[in-house]
Amino acid sequence: MDTIVIVGASLAGLRAAEALRAEGFEGAIRMVGGEDHLPYDRPPLSKQILVGEWQPDRLVLQPDPVADLDVDLHLATWATGLDPARKVVSTSGGDLAFDGCVLATGSLVRTLPGQPELAGLHTLRTVDDALALRADLDAGPGRVVVIGAGFIGAEVAATARGRGLDVTILEGLPVPLQRGLGDRMGMRMAEVHRAQGVDLRLGAAVEAIEGGDRVERVRLADGTVIPADVVVVGVGVRPATDWLDGSGLTLDDGVVCDARLVAASGVVAAGDLARWPNERFGTVMRVEHWENAVEQGRAAALALLHGDSAAPFAPVPWFWSDQYDTKIQLAGWPGSDAAVEVVEEDESAGRLVALYGRGGKVVGVLGLNRPRQVMQYRMQIEAGLDWDDAIAAARA
Repeated sequence: MDTIVIVGASLAGLRAAEALRAEGFEGAIRMVGGEDHLPYDRPPLSKQILVGEWQPDRLVLQPDPVADLDVDLHLATWATGLDPARKVVSTSGGDLAFDGCVLATGSLVRTLPGQPELAGLHTLRTVDDALALRADLDAGPGRVVVIGAGFIGAEVAATARGRGLDVTILEGLPVPLQRGLGDRMGMRMAEVHRAQGVDLRLGAAVEAIEGGDRVERVRLADGTVIPADVVVVGVGVRPATDWLDGSGLTLDDGVVCDARLVAASGVVAAGDLARWPNERFGTVMRVEHWENAVEQGRAAALALLHGDSAAPFAPVPWFWSDQYDTKIQLAGWPGSDAAVEVVEEDESAGRLVALYGRGGKVVGVLGLNRPRQVMQYRMQIEAGLDWDDAIAAARA
């Protein structure tokens, strides 16, 4: 293998390049990125960047792909197609031949049907998005409306509220984060925002976002009109796979891979767009979190170099979210159908640990301001923690 092309100047793409060099690959690595930025960290976009504590240069990831990894970096270059049989990636700057290819183009923000283009109306995915939103928040808008109570929407709401702004969150589901946390813990997260003075409205279906040149209001399906000076649409993301149409790869809510992240001969995938069977949980998953991008980028590189001798990728997913003075961490893959048991709670300190169980095993843990406990349970879940044993130990 002489040439590897990494499509996506992303966290997963950078970690793949780093792993290739660490494994002794001395051939050419070419990396293609659509944005005109070096690979950068996205979690601070909704927090430190929006607050103004950080400037964009602090987001740049290490190691430097050019200086440290000898990567041929093509920024502001969009991938437009893939031919796995000919082993060619087509881009806006021309074709790139490869012996191996890592797909790491991440995800794109979802928008609302008929969403208009108005000043003051934002989505948040890139550093440029964050800077544009920060400029609007710096102007001191009277009314900020966030559509969507997922983790990005919730973090934006928390940041805006922390700046003293009036914030309304509109969530279409009856329970925020219902699919990921279940009803009970989802409502606990609702309490976190309401305690900070956020007007959180559940079961709120958005009919339209309206205004002249600038956003002025959000109209709900029941006729309610909510005035707004700034609106942030945070209704999730979708895998960035449009450029792979016609490639022959199986595309189904991402790039479908095997347990080793192989999508086709000589082609692997990592990060937000990879959908693979996690043998630890016995289910197919696609994970949109920072830690997964790090681990999966490395694992995809190993699969490319070592083929069938590479280990299946079967992690215990983990992520965090900082909202107000609450550090939220979730490890595992609970889903909405898991049993939930709160095993530790201190309301005055804002602390909580909840376990999720399915099939006699602990499949997830949620912690509020309990990072050490979450990490301990994560290791135990990896070892196959029994549900009854875990509950008994917690109550002892």
